[in-house]
Amino acid sequence: MDESQQLMGQNERLKSYRTLVLVFLGFIVCFIDRSAMNIALAYVGKSFTLTPAQLGVVGSAFFFSYSLMQVPGGWLVDRFGTKWMTVLSLLAWSVFTVMTGFAWSFTSLIIIRVLFGIGEGSYPSAAMKQVRLAFPENKRGQASAVAISSNYIGNALAPFIVAPLIALLSWRGAFHVVGVLGLVYLAFYYFFERPLNREIPDYDTGDQKVKGKFDWRVLSFSVVVFGFSVITKGLDTWMPTCLLQARHINLKGIAWLVPLPSITAGIGSFIAGFIMVKFFTGHEKWLISLSALVTMVFMYGMFHSLSLTGVITFEVLAYFTKSIGFAASYAFVAQLVAKTNYGASIGVVNFGGQLAGFLAPILIGLVIQGTHSYTAAFLVLTFFALLAFVASLTIHGKKAN
Repeated sequence: MDESQQLMGQNERLKSYRTLVLVFLGFIVCFIDRSAMNIALAYVGKSFTLTPAQLGVVGSAFFFSYSLMQVPGGWLVDRFGTKWMTVLSLLAWSVFTVMTGFAWSFTSLIIIRVLFGIGEGSYPSAAMKQVRLAFPENKRGQASAVAISSNYIGNALAPFIVAPLIALLSWRGAFHVVGVLGLVYLAFYYFFERPLNREIPDYDTGDQKVKGKFDWRVLSFSVVVFGFSVITKGLDTWMPTCLLQARHINLKGIAWLVPLPSITAGIGSFIAGFIMVKFFTGHEKWLISLSALVTMVFMYGMFHSLSLTGVITFEVLAYFTKSIGFAASYAFVAQLVAKTNYGASIGVVNFGGQLAGFLAPILIGLVIQGTHSYTAAFLVLTFFALLAFVASLTIHGKKAN
């Protein structure tokens, strides 16, 4: 290999890692924006004098439209390319984040949140397909897992950014600032990825033999992601209430522990691709299966621990192993699915995760109401780890180009 070829190879690697960094940062901004409403919900409710039921509708409005947009959003990415769909998604969700701060009624707030979900809906498919196209086969699984780890980092950072903004500027001002942050990132992304430069393709025609054909294998991954996501959303929503009401633990005294599960999950997601390539090449689905089984064990320990130390330890371990299986699912999809249909395929997988975001808080609430037991409710979550395990056993097929 001569010097010019070496230089060309280095440039391609730099472009690949630049794309990964941009996608990583975009996901962090995405999760800060979507988490803002959870943090501001009490203030929004007070401002509009909303009932608990109305607050629930506000919290679910985003997930309703966001989940429905996953599959059509992925199709749009395959049709029009990753970069322009990223630009449109960033612009839409940032504008509607700003508009949230201008909501003048309950009805206007719901409409804005639904539009926010539609605007953000195509970003995951666009972002993950960019990573899929940017890296060679032996690196794309690891890169995809790293990209997914940004989700947990965004969740962990959101309270430290949004809460001080609410205290300083009110909830309306917080949404304005966070929305502007998205627009700033959009300019940053546009400058580096240059969607107008057709010499740098943002899509690949791939294998024309599979173009437009649905890859049924992604349904297994969608169920796996659904199972893991029910656990995440169920714990995120109800764990603080469980600690306070069932175990009588003062949350103010352990506020510093709140980000630990998300931080640990971020670490698990980050290393999932490396573990898969290093130890599970040719047996990738068994990493997902093993993660689901170990998560079941840790969850059982978490909800039967009598001490705060035990509860937190098992929760952190459960998030760690669950996140490995979750990220490994996306990493394996990146290796299996043809690039031609990858956007739509990721949309199907994401739909499972977002459907969980909509259903899990409601499901756990109904179980608690019916049984008057947090232990019974959270043991239900163990069933979804089992569901992820069973679904992982149905994964099969050879890798596509």
